[in-house]
Amino acid sequence: MGIGEGEPHPAGSGSSSVEVVDVLRRGELVVLGRIPSASNATLVCDVVLDDVELRCVYKPVRGEVPLWDFPDGTLAGREVASYLISDALGWGVIPETVLRDGPVGFGMVQRWVDTPDNTDRPHPSAPSELPDGRVDLVDLCPPGAVPVGYRAVLRAFDSIGEPVVLVHADDPRLQRMAVLDVILNNADRKGGHVLEGLDGGVYGIDHGICLHSEDKLRTVLWGWAGETVPAHLVADLADLARRLESPDDDLRSDLAEHITGDEIDALALRTLVIAETTAMPLPPGHRPIPWPPF
Repeated sequence: MGIGEGEPHPAGSGSSSVEVVDVLRRGELVVLGRIPSASNATLVCDVVLDDVELRCVYKPVRGEVPLWDFPDGTLAGREVASYLISDALGWGVIPETVLRDGPVGFGMVQRWVDTPDNTDRPHPSAPSELPDGRVDLVDLCPPGAVPVGYRAVLRAFDSIGEPVVLVHADDPRLQRMAVLDVILNNADRKGGHVLEGLDGGVYGIDHGICLHSEDKLRTVLWGWAGETVPAHLVADLADLARRLESPDDDLRSDLAEHITGDEIDALALRTLVIAETTAMPLPPGHRPIPWPPF
């Protein structure tokens, strides 16, 4: 849809989070295509409200693949709950996300993140290539060739048996995401779920299998394991823990629309532990990284 007299215009980077959430919640969803690589049904849409148009991702509940350890039909709500926590911290790690009805039923709708490799795609399923020599925020590299400013996480073998090292950038924006993953109990932080936006932000997507009451943390962001969490992040976590422990706080009631009381209590405990110990956890002995990692 073009921009002209009487036509919608894109919501720009200057739009507030509140404005974006309003467009996502009340706008008309127009399906453009499906992302075929996603494990659950994931549709790329434009959402239009009055004279504003916004690109977004829509995941209907009916398209969720059943999992043995997460209740059916809860993944969309977990995505929204994860966004509410990121927003309450003021970290902006997760793009604006709402739960609403859509063309194929109730589901999660999230603001699309423009990145260097998806901005010019003519269709969501069209392939793209990164510029030669570019190392992504999470990437694979040959042993002995870990780039300056990157942390090695795992040595492994690629699909043709060549040795590789899983690395991620030593970037404070990524470190903030790693801390968020701990309190969210993210069971599936893959490299492909980390996006560097054209606006300079680093965003995490795909939080459908988060916030379980049992320990299920699996992430590629283990580069800060056992290290001290920066003081400004600890202060934010301490404030969040206080809010989660208050029965009168709106955040707790908002989360209760999407996850159980036990899951909220477990979230509060994880947050309090990091706030008090000020340290990142060490990887567990069993499957600390989702596989495949991308």
